[in-house]
Amino acid sequence: MAVPKRKTSKSKRNKRRAHDALVPPTVVLCPQCGEPKLPHRVCAHCGSYRGRKVLEIGAD
Repeated sequence: MAVPKRKTSKSKRNKRRAHDALVPPTVVLCPQCGEPKLPHRVCAHCGSYRGRKVLEIGAD
């Protein structure tokens, strides 16, 4: 089994982990109702997508 010859330094370890950070999801505002939504998805609040009504959202 392969064993490291030297201890990996903190700098080397942290450089390797530089891309592991969590990023928040991209959120855009719906042009019809102004509610936040994920891009390229139907608005859950008003049911529109690209200026057209594609879902009927019932009032609760």
